[in-house]
Amino acid sequence: MCGIFALIGHRLPAAEARAVAVRQGSLLRHRGPDWSGAFADERFALAHERLSIVDVHGGAQPLRGEDGRLLLAVNGEIYNHTELRAANPWPYATGSDCEVILPLFRSKGRELCRDLRGMFAFVVVDTVSGHWMIARDHVGIIPLYVGRTATGGLAVASEMKALMEVCTHVQAFPPGHVQTDADEAPQPWYVPEWRDFDAVEAAAGDARPDPAALREALCEAVHSHLMGDVPYGVLLSGGLDSSVVAAVAARQAATRVDTGDTEPAWWPRVHSFCIGLEGSPDLAAAEGIARHIGTAHHGFTFTVEEGLDALRDVIWHIESFDVTTVRASTPMFLIARRIKSMGVKMVLSGEGADEIFGGYLYFHKAPDARAFHEETVRKVFDLHKFDCLRANKSMSAFGVEARVPFLDRRFLDYAMGIPARHKMVGERRIEKELLRRAFDGWLPDSLLWRQKEQFSDGVGYSWIDSLKAHAARVVSDRDMAEVAERFPVSTPSTKEGYFYRTIFDELFKLPSAAATVPSGPSIACSTAAAVEWDASFKLRADPSGRAVAGVHDDAVSDAAG
Repeated sequence: MCGIFALIGHRLPAAEARAVAVRQGSLLRHRGPDWSGAFADERFALAHERLSIVDVHGGAQPLRGEDGRLLLAVNGEIYNHTELRAANPWPYATGSDCEVILPLFRSKGRELCRDLRGMFAFVVVDTVSGHWMIARDHVGIIPLYVGRTATGGLAVASEMKALMEVCTHVQAFPPGHVQTDADEAPQPWYVPEWRDFDAVEAAAGDARPDPAALREALCEAVHSHLMGDVPYGVLLSGGLDSSVVAAVAARQAATRVDTGDTEPAWWPRVHSFCIGLEGSPDLAAAEGIARHIGTAHHGFTFTVEEGLDALRDVIWHIESFDVTTVRASTPMFLIARRIKSMGVKMVLSGEGADEIFGGYLYFHKAPDARAFHEETVRKVFDLHKFDCLRANKSMSAFGVEARVPFLDRRFLDYAMGIPARHKMVGERRIEKELLRRAFDGWLPDSLLWRQKEQFSDGVGYSWIDSLKAHAARVVSDRDMAEVAERFPVSTPSTKEGYFYRTIFDELFKLPSAAATVPSGPSIACSTAAAVEWDASFKLRADPSGRAVAGVHDDAVSDAAG
């Protein structure tokens, strides 16, 4: 993972613009601690903080075209760069997977994103013509923010914190969009047909999904995501999604070593990582999975006090006060530090499966297939506000890159093209049954068919309960009585939400910063639309999976908190 910062149309002397870019870019050095690079002229300034994963020695940025005219700053990975290089002759100067963007920009302009398979956010500029382009990957796996400076220039950064000192207004750059100097606003480049329920039904017809084909598609996605020249690992919570990714990665690593495959083994033994409170459900489940698939496993514990101590740093890094995100980001932030201390720079993670397959427990209450599908679409396109943001920024806090194979564009398009009637849950079908059947025999049945646990629950139920209790001690009833006056935008509805929002506003003082964080009612991580599915949801709205009465085995009687 890397950090990028750019000024476009800055109206400053080149030396001053470079100084600004270097200063603001340094606020992102946790994302890329390995090297720093910068460029500035009378129109553009780019700074790059690099985490070296591919071409460790030669891929420093900003990348330049042979004649120095094009400059590129990228955060992300282009998994199909080898085939793109072969199809796009160019005097490549590095082995960086990102360099292929330069010839594509010259030949295809704004259309180039459709050729890229990967996760990315980038700025490319033509220092002669003055043309430029900003782009972000299909669902926002990589974060990106933009803002306006006092002189009317455009500022771009991987994280919002780098824009606070130089902008009067900030906002998230939308996923699946591109903007050039010819556009007044970002334009969509990713518009999949599966957004429409009827289109999915018509394309699928009466065909039933093939678990073997689903398994093959995910295995191929995992294989593509193993690209790199550094030690890697897997995040293994013990839940279905991370366990499947870990199992596939472990098999592929073993196959390369055991068969003497001529393809270089990126890292011969897969290391897996889990964190939880002492006695948490995730720690026990992850240990069992690790034994079964043969990873070198590392289970870490943290205490409630350690989690509370980290909250301010967590909110600084994730740039969110969303209750679910803070709850889940804290243990992920803590494990990232442990992982980095072991010399691992990249991990695979299971984000995205719940959104694609309707894995959250509230999906049990979906009234029909159309409602189920439309909720999965909303969830996928909201990932950049929640799980993608959490995984990327929590791990990047310590210079660790998180890759998410479930959100590979090829796999996503395939899986979202499966009609919702084959994904729906109910009395006789467990959530994500299709995915479980696809990997039958790969994991122990007791864990393959384990009930969904959201990450903030699985690390230990007392974690959420302790957060609520702590917030109740530091936020008074009077504070809540005046909450709308203090926070008129995205007004917190609980003391826990109030507590996080207070910290956020101390750290990010621009009024527009709060508007980048989603708000609204939710039940077990649902969108606001799904709260209408069941009357009980409005009475017990809470992002914990235990809030879904009659579904979770350990459902609580009152989760409003």
